[in-house]
Amino acid sequence: MALDLFGQESRVSKAALARLQQSVLAADRDGVDTWMALGSRIFGAGSQRPRQLREMPSFAGDLLDPAQSHGDVLVQVSAPDEKAVREAAERVVRQSAGWRVRWQVDGFRAENRVEAGKGLARNPFHFTEGFGNPDTEREMTDRAVVRSGQGEPDWAVGGSYQVVRIVRFATELWDKDSVGEQERIMGRRRDGRWLDGTPSGEQPNFDADPAGRATPLDSHVRMAAPDRRNPPPLVRRGYSYDRGDGDKGLIFSCFQRDLEQGFEAVQKRLEGEAMAKYILTIGGGYFFVPPPGDAWIDALFRS
Repeated sequence: MALDLFGQESRVSKAALARLQQSVLAADRDGVDTWMALGSRIFGAGSQRPRQLREMPSFAGDLLDPAQSHGDVLVQVSAPDEKAVREAAERVVRQSAGWRVRWQVDGFRAENRVEAGKGLARNPFHFTEGFGNPDTEREMTDRAVVRSGQGEPDWAVGGSYQVVRIVRFATELWDKDSVGEQERIMGRRRDGRWLDGTPSGEQPNFDADPAGRATPLDSHVRMAAPDRRNPPPLVRRGYSYDRGDGDKGLIFSCFQRDLEQGFEAVQKRLEGEAMAKYILTIGGGYFFVPPPGDAWIDALFRS
């Protein structure tokens, strides 16, 4: 859920941010994982803003609903139990005076599991996701965590840029296509195997298929990562959602140390993909997850 500060303060204060963080940390217990990420508007024009953080722009094919986009702060709550998530989220809001919910979306991970060190789940298009993530903590850190020497403020080292996209899926239209056509649009089999026969745990050589006979040139996975041996420097953690009345899709979420090299590079490559007519991004935002601890709050407000 994304929160906005309201009341008499014209911008987020140190005290208001500290109160919210305390509420978020207090909910992080008993199998519930919570964290908070910062939106661009809380920084004003100061030099302490992460250098790439801004409001998420509209990309080709997006139709962003302002009521479901951006926010001063993002709070994410996850747990195996739906009731525990709901109670923890309500407790965070109740204990965070001065904050109100801007937008909220509930997600789930169908067939959620870990295989070969990778978290996998089935999306509303019936395809298994997560094969593109690294399988070691070291590589995850390398892709997702801000390093010193990147030109970021000192307080931001150890943090991560988080992108959230609420993507509505045209599932009825999609399900009219044959499974074979869906797999050619996606560029993979439903179970993750590659169209050229390469096992799901290995990387195909697209250079050996320059005309796209095995894996179409406009397929999702080929456009997103044309060189599978040098994958995009980001880590994905997506969730499905279903709000009824045909409003279902994916809560796309990814983490990276560099927005331009990570999410934005991939999104620009996806312009014109075959899957475009089946999806519509309607909300979300750019946020920055602070490093662990609370020293960043003092550093952020230090003049």
